[in-house]
Amino acid sequence: MTDKTKDTPEPPRVADSAPSTAVQSAVSSTGRGVSSPFDSPTKQFDRVDPSGRPPLGKDVPRTDDELGLDPEVPSTAETKAVPTYDYASIPPAAAPPSDTGPLRRRRTAENRRGTLDLGLLLLRLVVGGTFLYHGLQKLTGWFHGPGLDGTREMMESGGWDHPTLSTILVTAGEVGGGTLLILGLATPLAAGAVLAVILDAWAWKQGMAPGFQYKAGPGAVELESILAGAATAIILTGPGRYSFDVKRGWATRPHMGSFTVLLLAIAAAVGTYWYLHGGNPFTGIGPFD
Repeated sequence: MTDKTKDTPEPPRVADSAPSTAVQSAVSSTGRGVSSPFDSPTKQFDRVDPSGRPPLGKDVPRTDDELGLDPEVPSTAETKAVPTYDYASIPPAAAPPSDTGPLRRRRTAENRRGTLDLGLLLLRLVVGGTFLYHGLQKLTGWFHGPGLDGTREMMESGGWDHPTLSTILVTAGEVGGGTLLILGLATPLAAGAVLAVILDAWAWKQGMAPGFQYKAGPGAVELESILAGAATAIILTGPGRYSFDVKRGWATRPHMGSFTVLLLAIAAAVGTYWYLHGGNPFTGIGPFD
């Protein structure tokens, strides 16, 4: 028993609890203790720096003065935090100008139409009333008119190939178009209808004799010319505000739509005259002979 005890090797002694001089040097120079053999201050292993910079030591600057920073520039820690909000705030809209007098006067001047609407009303009443008067003569025989039968005979003797169809078209155009013009309802179409009718009447009377028959002979076209011009003016200007079309754009500001109606009315008059009557109404007038 005694011999075996003597032969047993003694356990290694635990190092003193006090740190060695090398460890104290590492703590004072790096600010931390020994964490791994590669960081050991015993100089057994050199630290590898990939950037090629010299190893850290006592000469490495750490303070703002040593780094050469401007003392007036606050550091990141001293910067005040930007206040945050739970939702994005929208700045209030700018207040409208207090003096709106010039703007109001300009808008009033733009909307001022003077007696324009009254003049358009008078024009519609005269043109629409004239067509309605002649249409009722053909439809009912009022005002010493021929009635439907007399109108048909007149159309047949005047050289119209389809007198019944011609009578229906001219009567519907005058009665319907004249009534709508007086009311100012569907004004571009109403004015286009009476324009097509009066252009055919102009061509019919003009073709009764050679030469220009404006105010000479039984085929004078003076009245037809005036009515055609008035119907064209209504198409291009609109019926005005004293009409049932007051809420329509063509009532006060007609544009390309009204010009298109004008072209369609002329085309309808030419096609109707060519199909139902034929012949050249411009015989003896300029290059149309």
